[in-house]
Amino acid sequence: MLDAILAQSRNTALIMGLIAMIGLLLQKKHATDVISGTMKTVIGFMVFNIGSSAMSGVVQTFTDLFNVAFGIEGVTTQVEVATGLALNTYGTEVALVMLLGFVVNLIVAKFTRFKAIFLTGQHFLYFACVIALIFIANGLPMPLTVIAGGILLGFCGAALPSFCQPFMNKITGADNLAMGHFNCIGYAFSGYVGKLFGKMGKSTEEKKDASTVNMPKFFELFRDFIFSVALFMVVLFYVAVIACVVNGHMDIVLEKAGNDIWFIYPFLQGLQFAAGMSVLIYGVRQFIAEITAAFVAISEKYIPNSKPAVDCPAIFPFAPTAVLIGFVGAFVGGLAAMAIMIACNSSVIMIPAAGICFFSGGTCGIFGNAYGGWKGALVGSFIVGMALTGLPLILYPAFAGLGISGASFPNVDYNIIGAFLNWILGIFA
Repeated sequence: MLDAILAQSRNTALIMGLIAMIGLLLQKKHATDVISGTMKTVIGFMVFNIGSSAMSGVVQTFTDLFNVAFGIEGVTTQVEVATGLALNTYGTEVALVMLLGFVVNLIVAKFTRFKAIFLTGQHFLYFACVIALIFIANGLPMPLTVIAGGILLGFCGAALPSFCQPFMNKITGADNLAMGHFNCIGYAFSGYVGKLFGKMGKSTEEKKDASTVNMPKFFELFRDFIFSVALFMVVLFYVAVIACVVNGHMDIVLEKAGNDIWFIYPFLQGLQFAAGMSVLIYGVRQFIAEITAAFVAISEKYIPNSKPAVDCPAIFPFAPTAVLIGFVGAFVGGLAAMAIMIACNSSVIMIPAAGICFFSGGTCGIFGNAYGGWKGALVGSFIVGMALTGLPLILYPAFAGLGISGASFPNVDYNIIGAFLNWILGIFA
C-alpha cells in the first residue's frame, strides 16, 4: 500500500491537478468549477505527455541518423523535448519548484521594487526544470531542491523582466506590460546593441525602422509556428538521411524507415514532429491555464501596483517586420555557432531549432529595432542566436548525466543563471 502511495506521489499529472485545485479553492470558485478545472489540468498534462512522447521518439530517430551520418553527437535545442524528458523522471521536484516559484514571485512583487508577475506559465515550467535538474545533478536532497529552487525561480520571475522594461516601454509606448519570457538577458542585450547602432547612425536613413524593409514573401510563411517547425525538421531529416546514404549507411536508413519509402520517410518524420509539437502545446496551455489564473487573481487583489509579465508574441504586432528580421538573424547566428562547434571538434554539436529562433530571435529583432532600426534588429538577433545555440553546451553534460540527452534548454536566462548556480553548487558539492 505504501509503495502504491509513493508511486502516485511522483505522478506529475496528479500533482499539477492538486496545484490547480488549491488555486481554484483560493479563488473561492464554485464546486463544479473546481472539479472541472482540476480535471482539465490533469487531462492537459496527460495530453502534454502524449505530445512529448511523440516528439521525443522523432528526436531520438533524428539523433541516431545524424550521429551515424556525421560521426558526432547532435543535440536539438528544443526546450519542449528536454522538458518532457525531465518530467518523466523528475516530475515531482519540477512541479513543486514551479509551485513555490509562483508563490515567491508574488511575495517578491509585493515587498520589493521588482513588480513583475510572471504569467507565462509554460516558461515557468521550463525554468523550473532547469533549476531542479541542476540541484539534482549536484546531489542535493529533494527538500533543499524544492525550497531553494522555488525561491530562485520566483525571484527570477519578478526580477529578470526589469532588464527589459526600458525597452518594453519604448516598444509599447506605455509602462503597463513586462516581458514574461526567460530570455530577458538576451532581449536586453539586443536592445543595447540597437542603442549602439542608434548612436552610430548619422542620418535618419541609417536608423531606418525595420518596417521600411521589404522582406521576401517567403518569410511570411514562418509566421505560422507549426509550419516553420515542420519545414525545419523536414530539412534536418533530409540532411541526415542523405548524409547517411552518401556515407554508406543505407542499411540504417532502411531500418529506421521500416515500411515507409526511404526518400519519403524524412518528410513524414518532419510532419510527425510538428504534429507532436501541436499536441504538446495544446496540453501545456490547458494545464497551465488554471494554475496561472489563480495567481493572476491573487496578484490583482493583493498586489495592485504589479505589472503582468506576458509572453513575447504579445509585442509582435508592434513591429512585425522586425520579428522576421530577428528570426533570420537568430537562425543564421545559430548556424554560425554550430559551425564553430564543428570547427573546434566539439564532441557535442548543438543544432538550432526553428521554434526558438522564431520566438526568441523575433523578439530580439523587436528590441534591437526599437532604437537601432533594422541593423540593430539583425545584429542583435544574430549575436543572441549564437548564444541560444552555443550556451546550452555549458549545462548539457550535467543534464545528460541525469538521462536528459538529445535535447537541451536553449534560452539565455536558463543558461546564464543556470551556469552560475551550477558553479556555486559545485563548490559546495
